[in-house]
Amino acid sequence: MTDDTSVLVVEDNAELAELYASWTPKEWSVETVMSGDEAVPAVDESTDVVVLDRRLPGCSGDEVLERLRDRGYDGQVVIVTAVEPDFDIVEMGFDDYLVKPVTRETFERTLERLLARSAYATELREYYAAVSKLSVLEAHKSSDELSASAEYDRLVERAAAHRERADELLEELLSDPSTQTRLFRGLIESAME
Repeated sequence: MTDDTSVLVVEDNAELAELYASWTPKEWSVETVMSGDEAVPAVDESTDVVVLDRRLPGCSGDEVLERLRDRGYDGQVVIVTAVEPDFDIVEMGFDDYLVKPVTRETFERTLERLLARSAYATELREYYAAVSKLSVLEAHKSSDELSASAEYDRLVERAAAHRERADELLEELLSDPSTQTRLFRGLIESAME
């Protein structure tokens, strides 16, 4: 998590919105809005996480989520709501779902996990981009040309750094009990197919 992390809290209960905002690290940028109609225009490419209630005045949380994803927003979205989950959530594009009441510990752990997932995806994408470039160069350049190239050396170092960071983030994600449970369930389900 970085100091420039940006969170939008979409919650029509002012006290809860303030509470959730107070549970985020002080160095993060946090904005709160009270309705679904305010939420969509408040989200931009700098928004890392949207904390979204499902029951909102105006545009519902479900509609907000759909509009954000249709618009191409690929940041993390956590639903925090009193609505018990039903099968309608299967097709919804959120990243996590919390049922109120939510404890501070659960809220903080969820945000940390979502940001770690996002960072992992970024590191993995950067690693594979570097590996693709290495593969192209290795297929078209001689070993003498490669060993004489400072650019090639920097690319090798960059790929290794992204791989190391991705491995660290994956280890962090796998140490989380909820991630372990999801992975275990996934293994069981795939074994049963």
